[in-house]
Amino acid sequence: QVQLVESGGGLVQAGGSLRLSCTASGIRFSVYAINWYRQAPGKQRELVAVITSGSSTNYADSVKGRFTISRDNTKNTVYLQMNSLKPEDTAVYYCNAGRVPSYWGQGTQVTVSS
Repeated sequence: QVQLVESGGGLVQAGGSLRLSCTASGIRFSVYAINWYRQAPGKQRELVAVITSGSSTNYADSVKGRFTISRDNTKNTVYLQMNSLKPEDTAVYYCNAGRVPSYWGQGTQVTVSS
């Protein structure tokens, strides 16, 4: 059974930092690209960051220079380090692996207060 479990969300003031984790089980983790998405209330889900199996990374323009995605294949975990957080970063953050089939975690809430 495939599971992706996100953790690390919470409430933080603007300018603060959080580190999200996504830990996978039931898949050959090292061969998967892992994506972080977010969804704010009333908005569509947005791709935030991607890390490939070779650890190449890509970011949405809105988070470039503030967020860093990384992976530790020995722990089957991908991290999203979020610095200089803004109120507009408030959302539920999801990690995702694979396309067909596609696997999703349950999400972790990030709330940034102004």
